[in-house]
Amino acid sequence: MPTMWLSDTQKIGVAFCSGGGFFLIGGVMLFFDRAMLAMGNILFLIGLTIIIGPQKTLLFFARKQKAKGTAAFFLGLLLILIRWPLIGFCVELYGIMVLFGDFLGTIASFARNAPIVGPYIGMLIDRVPGLGGRRNAELPV
Repeated sequence: MPTMWLSDTQKIGVAFCSGGGFFLIGGVMLFFDRAMLAMGNILFLIGLTIIIGPQKTLLFFARKQKAKGTAAFFLGLLLILIRWPLIGFCVELYGIMVLFGDFLGTIASFARNAPIVGPYIGMLIDRVPGLGGRRNAELPV
């Protein structure tokens, strides 16, 4: 089996981010359980910090063009912690879309190359405006 291009520390960070994602999904499935949503957010932030490092994490959240997304993300986290999980999750979801919206094209192309379901995911992605990886497909170049 081929090895991953991540260091051992980064693999631990991926595990934290994955755990955070599972806790977030579980929190939504349990009707916006405050504790699970908060744990998912904390695990995600820890994992992101471990993967890219503390300085790059601070620089990522402190960029001027990402200020609105950063404010929405942390405001949503605060709303979840003060017992407004539904509104907090919606605000946080907006912040995540602003912060990580640039990566959606990369995720879409990765999902398009999945072995069995890739072509079906590709057809679905092409139907969503702005998400399809085939920009300027009508150009003859």
